[in-house]
Amino acid sequence: MADDARGQLIVLAAPILDDPYYASEVDAIIEFHIAFANRIAAPDRVLVLAGADTADIYADALGPDRVVTAAMEDIWTRDFGIMDPASSVMTRYTAAGQGGGRKGQRDADAVQETHAAFLEGKGIIPVASDLLNDGGNWVFDGAGNAVVSTKFLADNNLTEDEARAALREVTGARHIAFIEADEQGGLEHADGVVSFVGDGVLLVNSYADDPAYEKQLLADLRRGLPGVDIHTIVNAYDGSDIYDSRFGSACGLYTNALVTHHAVYLPQFGIPQDVQALETVRRLTQKQVIPVASQQVCHMGGGVRCMSSQIDLVPSKTSRARD
Repeated sequence: MADDARGQLIVLAAPILDDPYYASEVDAIIEFHIAFANRIAAPDRVLVLAGADTADIYADALGPDRVVTAAMEDIWTRDFGIMDPASSVMTRYTAAGQGGGRKGQRDADAVQETHAAFLEGKGIIPVASDLLNDGGNWVFDGAGNAVVSTKFLADNNLTEDEARAALREVTGARHIAFIEADEQGGLEHADGVVSFVGDGVLLVNSYADDPAYEKQLLADLRRGLPGVDIHTIVNAYDGSDIYDSRFGSACGLYTNALVTHHAVYLPQFGIPQDVQALETVRRLTQKQVIPVASQQVCHMGGGVRCMSSQIDLVPSKTSRARD
């Protein structure tokens, strides 16, 4: 991994106030964004992309230097942003993130094109790839190890060996594990199942209620990631309050953490297991572990990692043209 002193730019996207999909959750999303942004620690930086309808709200709370007026068409920047900050790769955002089907793919492309245009306007040039994959389905440590769900194989009509070769070519990753998602259908993202908290140190949800799945999951990870130190972490999943049944819940999933070169921004849910999760992560990483309250948004299917993308604060690479 790069020098731990090197910071990353954490990018958040504000909701559009008149978007009916988020109407009941706008206040909670903005509250979460502001609290999360205030937890970002140097050398990391945060930038909120907001429309004219919310820019002043964020600027008043965070200061104008951490907000730019640039309306994005969705809030889940992890999925449609730069997938891998080390290689600057941006894979094609999949239809599942926008509800599926042909319309979903058209909407996904439009969301991503808006974001790519913004990045390019700021001199951050993505390396475009036609491979279909959401950023939430690429969990990496920056030292050559990554985890992807098998949805990637189906989306791209590839065998595991073909998929591994394709991802190695565009990202430079050396070892890639393919896992079955713990919930089939919908997004099937790996970042609700695993999280790298250091070079070669992987956290995996425990699945006490499904030991067969846990056994296979660990076997697949060990097969794909030789030399990686694998540890389980408490799984306090709570699906009692799900905003959209297509996307499930991220409540109680500590693996949905944002990990930068120097910090782990760990979701917290206001439940007793929070302390256990913090202790586990602090024992296993030398990075600063920063708790981030996520209970106000996790029922929407994400939070700390899902709502943020990360970009290395170094000069961008030359873009490859999108076919």
